[in-house]
Parts: sequence; C-alpha cells; structure tokens
Amino acid sequence: MFSHKALEKNIGWLMVLTFVVVSVGGLVQIVPLFFQKSTTQPVEGLMPYNALELTGRDIYIREGCVGCHSQMVRPFRAETERYGHFSVAGEFTYDRPFLWGSKRTGPDLHRVGGRYSDNWHYTHMMNPRDVVPESNMPAYPWLADAAADASTIQKKMTVLKSWAGHPYTDEEIAQAPEMLQGKSEMDALIAYLQVLGTHAPKAK
Repeated sequence: MFSHKALEKNIGWLMVLTFVVVSVGGLVQIVPLFFQKSTTQPVEGLMPYNALELTGRDIYIREGCVGCHSQMVRPFRAETERYGHFSVAGEFTYDRPFLWGSKRTGPDLHRVGGRYSDNWHYTHMMNPRDVVPESNMPAYPWLADAAADASTIQKKMTVLKSWAGHPYTDEEIAQAPEMLQGKSEMDALIAYLQVLGTHAPKAK
C-alpha cells in the first residue's frame, strides 16, 4: 500500500483518490437532502406563480434586480429582526432559477410582499428618491409604458408543468394570456414583489 509520501509523488493515484474522497464526501452531504421533505416540499399554502407574477419575475431577472437585492433571509438575529422569519427551503419550491443572491446594495426582498402598497412600489420604481431619499437605485419608468408580453406565457407555464412538476391546471394555462391583457410590465413586477414571502413560516 502507498505511504502518504509516496502517494503525494504519484500524481495519477493522487488525482484518482482525491476524486474518490471528494465524491464520497459530496454524496454524503447531498443525497440525504433528497429524502428530507422540508427541502423538497412546498411550505403550507405555497402555490406556483400565476401568469402575472411569473412575467414579473422574468422582468425582475431581465432588469438585473438580483444584482443588488438578495432573496434569502439568513438565520441570524440581525436579519430576522429586520426582515422576519429566516428563509426555508420549502419557500423556493417553485423558483427556477433561485434568486437568493449574495450582494445587498439594496435590502433583501424575500419578505417584501405586502409590506408596502402597490402605489408605493409604483412610485418607488418611477423614482426611488421620492420614497427613499438616500436611495441609489436607478429609476425604471419605462416599465409603466411597456405592455406585459403574453406571447410566451402559456409555453413557459406548460414547460414548468411538464418538466418541473409545477401544479398548473390546463385552465390556468389557457387563461394566462387573459390575465396579462391590459397589464404593463410595471404591473407584473409589482405583482411579483407583492407575493414574495407571503407564505413565510410563522415565528414561534
């Protein structure tokens, strides 16, 4: 059997055994998570995004909001006192991709749903300084004039249903374009923000 010193000098064996150790360690950490319901099942009451919210989420991604806002409340007192209950895996069941983020130029948004009115969000998007004087967030006035795109929403929902198992009904998919009719991109983005964190676990 190789001694440790001999193993370090044999690049081939060192690579093979390093790969084996890393693979076993990774499997030991990852595989059990697939059998924990708390990491794979949605929290109580959580539903997949409707057509308007799903469109708003796409706009959130397109406009780069995730570059300045995280969506993950960490389990630390300083975070839970400011934002509420820490985030749990079951809240992200219908998020593809996850938008946890790691940078907070602006505040975390995972508990922003229902915290402010639709009018507040509209004003904030049109000119953030009108409601938060010290904000360095850019304005997004063009979202109020751009119509929400309904051309691909049924295909998106169909793919999420068939590929990812989101529980959309055929009726919801059929009515999706109607939900977007007459709505602006601003309306869609606000609808998305207003649903974030609304099914958070209750603090004990």
